Amino acid sequence: MRADRLVAVLLLMQVRGRVTAADVAAELQVSVATARRDLEALASAGVPVYPQPGRGGGWQLVGGARTDLSGLTAAEAQALFLLAGPAAVSPEARAALRKLMGALPRTFRTDAGAAMDATIVDPVRWGERDRPRPAMVDLLQTAVIRRRKVRLAYAGRTGAATERLVDPWGLIDKDDIWYLLADTDRGRRTFRVDRITRAEPTGLSAERPDDFTLAGAWQEVVDEIERRRSRTWATVLVEERFVPILRDQFGRHCHTDGEAGHGRVRVRLAAPTPLDIARHLAGWGTLLDVVEPGSVRRELARIGAELAGRYTGDPEGQSGQDQASGGGRDR
Repeated sequence: MRADRLVAVLLLMQVRGRVTAADVAAELQVSVATARRDLEALASAGVPVYPQPGRGGGWQLVGGARTDLSGLTAAEAQALFLLAGPAAVSPEARAALRKLMGALPRTFRTDAGAAMDATIVDPVRWGERDRPRPAMVDLLQTAVIRRRKVRLAYAGRTGAATERLVDPWGLIDKDDIWYLLADTDRGRRTFRVDRITRAEPTGLSAERPDDFTLAGAWQEVVDEIERRRSRTWATVLVEERFVPILRDQFGRHCHTDGEAGHGRVRVRLAAPTPLDIARHLAGWGTLLDVVEPGSVRRELARIGAELAGRYTGDPEGQSGQDQASGGGRDR
C-alpha cells in the first residue's frame, strides 16, 4: 500500500467526517475493493478509525477527532516524502508538505525532512530544451476534479482543428509531454494537451465509469501504442558491448536472443516500419549485421546507395584533397 494514498484517505476523512468505501474510491480513483482494503489496513495499523455498518454508515475517525498521522510507520513517512518532495515545485505544494511534516510524530520529522530534499527530478534529456508545462493543464485538471464536461478545439497531426465535447477523466505527464484521457461520443480518446488550441469548461456534469482507474486506463493506452511501434521486427548480430547502446535506442523493443559466436550476440529489434529500423541502424555501418527481414536489409541498401550517390566525388571534399596534396595548381 502506498503511503501517499494512506495520507489522502486520512485527510479525506478529516474533511468529510464520515466516508464510505465508494467515496474513497471515487476521490482517489481506485476500485471500491482497494478503498475498502485501505480503510481496513488503517484500522489494523492503529489509526483511530472505525466502521459504522448499515444505512447511512461509513468510516470515521474516533469521536470525529483529527488524526496526527501517527498511524504511519517511519518507513511509510519516509516513502511519502521521497515521492512527494521532488514533485512539490509550487509554493502551495511545499506549504502542504510542511503541514504534513508538522502532523507527523516528532521522531519521524528529521528523516522525513531529509527525504523531502534528498532527490531532484530533472525531466529534460541531455541536449534537449525544457518543455514548459502547458497553461491548459491547470484548466483541465480543475475540470477533472470537479467532473465537468469540456469543449475542446483540437488540432490533429494534419493540422485540421476539430471541436469535441468530452468528459475529462485524467491527465498524464509522460516524458514531459502532457496527455488528456477523456470520453467522447466515439469512445475513449487520448489528446496531446499541446495540440489543444482551446478548452472551455461547461456546467454539464461529466461521467466516469464506476470501475475506472486512471492508471489502468493509461496502461491500456501505452500497451496499444507500443504494439503499434513494434509492428516490424529485425534480427541483428552485434558485439555484446554494444547491446546497451541499442537498448538506449530501441527501449523496450530490444531483446537479446542468445550467443552468435565470435563475441557477438543475436538481438531482436522492433519499430513501426522497416524504414524506421533502417534509419536507426544506418549509422552503425558495419558494426552490426542485419540477418532479417529482407525489407530492412533493402532499406539499408537503398539508404547506403543514396548516401554514396550524394557524397561520392563531393566537390568540397575533392577540393580539400587537392589542397592537401598540392594538386590542381599550375607550377
